[in-house]
Amino acid sequence: MNDTSSRPFVESVIALDRVNLSLGGGAARVHILRDISLNIGRGEAVGLLGPSGSGKSTLLMVMTGLERPDTGSVIVGGKDFTSLNEDESARLRGKMIGIVFQAFHLIPTMTALENVAVPLELAGASDPFARAKRELVAAGLGGRLNHYPAEMSGGEQQRVALARALAPDPAIVVADEPTGNLDEATGSEIIELLFRGHREHGTTLVLVTHDTALAARCDRVVRMHSGRIEQSLPQTEHGT
Repeated sequence: MNDTSSRPFVESVIALDRVNLSLGGGAARVHILRDISLNIGRGEAVGLLGPSGSGKSTLLMVMTGLERPDTGSVIVGGKDFTSLNEDESARLRGKMIGIVFQAFHLIPTMTALENVAVPLELAGASDPFARAKRELVAAGLGGRLNHYPAEMSGGEQQRVALARALAPDPAIVVADEPTGNLDEATGSEIIELLFRGHREHGTTLVLVTHDTALAARCDRVVRMHSGRIEQSLPQTEHGT
């Protein structure tokens, strides 16, 4: 089933049309995504829900241009990722999308401040260190600016990763199981920061999770199974 739920019209910031993706070769080739069509509106929060192996994380990779589908179109902010080369895809991703992974992907030889500021600096942002500091303070890390990743807890490292994603003020934030490596209390704090950032920045949020209660906090839940969209329902229609 594809995205056929009836919703008031909003401008789509992400639009996937008949996306298919297989990985591997020969007898080992596996069809990961099957005829995915999905529209995500500007400012919408969408939870991608499903069991392990359902294709959630791969769909997120396709949305961000980190994986190229075999067929179909992936239009983000009016640009089709499938028509761009790697450099063009990277520029579009850097301009429009903030990504938070389960693993923190911080540079170990850089402080928290540098981990957030240097990508801004490389992208040509004005006052990168001031912007980085502001985002880290908002994430509750005002006292950890000059600490290295090894000197911080897992929760603090994920806060740095979240600050790095939000600092460029992207139109879209995607998060792939962002609490997967954290204990429950710390994970809850990260989720609160993620949704606060969504509200305050007005971003479109796409959240991959296997947690039904967490997905239910989004405006819409998209359920996946075996590489297909099984169901796409607004909050009011899935009992929250």
